[in-house]
Amino acid sequence: MDEKLKQAAETWKQRLAETEKKNPPRPTKFTTLSDMDVPLLSTPLDLEADGFDYLRDLGFPGEYPYTRGVQRNMYRGKLWTMRQFAGFSSAAETNKRFKMLLANGQTGLSTAFDMPTLMGYDADSPRSKGEVGKCGVAVSSLEDMEELFAGINLGEITTSMTINGPAIVILMMYYAVAEKNGVPKDKVRGTLQNDILKEYIAQKEWLFPVKPATELVIDTIEYGTKNYANWNTVSISGYHIREAGATAVQELAFTLADGLAYVDRCVARGMDIDSFAPRLSFFFDVHSDFFEEIAKFRAARRIWAKLMRERYHAKDPKSWMLRTHAQTAGVSLTAQQPHNNIVRVAVQAMAAIMGGTNSLHTNSMDETLALPTDEAVMIALRTQQVIAEESGVANVVDPFGGSYFMEGLTNRVERETLEYIRKIDEMGGMIAAVERGYPQAEIANSAYHFQRQIESKEKVMVGVNKYAVKEESRQMNTLYIDRSVEKKQIDKLAQLRKKRNASDVAAALEIVRQEASLGKNMCPSILEAVKKYATLQEICDTLRSVYGIYREAGSF
Repeated sequence: MDEKLKQAAETWKQRLAETEKKNPPRPTKFTTLSDMDVPLLSTPLDLEADGFDYLRDLGFPGEYPYTRGVQRNMYRGKLWTMRQFAGFSSAAETNKRFKMLLANGQTGLSTAFDMPTLMGYDADSPRSKGEVGKCGVAVSSLEDMEELFAGINLGEITTSMTINGPAIVILMMYYAVAEKNGVPKDKVRGTLQNDILKEYIAQKEWLFPVKPATELVIDTIEYGTKNYANWNTVSISGYHIREAGATAVQELAFTLADGLAYVDRCVARGMDIDSFAPRLSFFFDVHSDFFEEIAKFRAARRIWAKLMRERYHAKDPKSWMLRTHAQTAGVSLTAQQPHNNIVRVAVQAMAAIMGGTNSLHTNSMDETLALPTDEAVMIALRTQQVIAEESGVANVVDPFGGSYFMEGLTNRVERETLEYIRKIDEMGGMIAAVERGYPQAEIANSAYHFQRQIESKEKVMVGVNKYAVKEESRQMNTLYIDRSVEKKQIDKLAQLRKKRNASDVAAALEIVRQEASLGKNMCPSILEAVKKYATLQEICDTLRSVYGIYREAGSF
């Protein structure tokens, strides 16, 4: 490095010290949201210390190692998919919301399911009482799935479905609807979350023990690879890991380690890496620290590319590409002064786009209070559209590329993430680490640390621990799900049980039980069962009878 630069930097530091005597820094720690120290200024000297090489570490968009994005012309060629999360009440009500969003410029569907569905229970189960349709749409059978997508061409739209424990059943219902509507298999496009490892780590919505549950994920990857070439059968999800309290590095490390676990299990089944890796997708949180989040996305692509090429020797460049959906941080939304959430979401959305996300959901301002209203959803969608059409950020690829600060921060996120992955590898991989409780404990410690920072005002949440005001007595209008939804869904299920062929259902469920006992790929038998209108719980209970259930060991 030029000696003149080093000398100039030293001179500047001396002058800075003089300036700070007269104008001292604010009494705060200058760190990222995840507590990484932030330098006042970055120069080429910082990158020299990292051994930075432009072609090796940065390169060009659409070229290995994809630090700058997975498409060469990024948003000039195609804007990110605007995929607003929707799902509430009944299938019919959610279908109306879907159509409203599509009519207003949304370019992909994203489906939220209610808690009974997420846990593999029908609406008429005693365990479902009071929860039907509350936090998402109730789906108990193929009949509900048919109603959910009525009048929507599944060959022309992409669909994302956020479900994990019973994901294989819901996916087979979706495939059955597409098949009944005559959609060719290669036209069925979308993403199933289906990331069960992060459930044990963070979200805690599981059905079965870790190992058989993981094998069900691999069943869907194997089946989808052979039959649905354009469907992403797993969206490896850091979102819920971050929402549970992880730092940005922990979110990235544990998510990528989950992905490596699925890859290892697919390879163990004899699948060629290049046959399935191009259809793996990811899902990240976008929190409020603008630069840290951009660095996270950039580091994620670079790490995944290196792992796929160097560890697994993938030959297809599509196998090296980390494609990701992103969602603004629900955990950052506040019930206090909820209109401030519009600003938070805009900042987070901008970070995701600057970071090169391929798809984005922007949270609604009222989601900390209830499921969003139509008005709140529309503001969230318009936020993306204003950024896309008015801000100019879609005109340029990776505008922070080459920034001394951004490259330094990306390098640091990469180093710390790889250190976590090294520790997990030493434990025997992510499945072993989850069973040991390692990522769970790391996240719990980070969540506790952050809460202490909020309470001590070391970190600021506007309107909560700083700039708080006495709240007005009037309340924001929120979406209310009437209890009549539950009764209607139970009545609908009763009618279905009367009109379907009970002996056909029983025979199909027996095949599911036999195939599960033999360790077969469960997709074909479950597909046939849903076509006979076996319900979600009937299929899940059959699997529970073979695999057992999972209860997490407590940790203190």
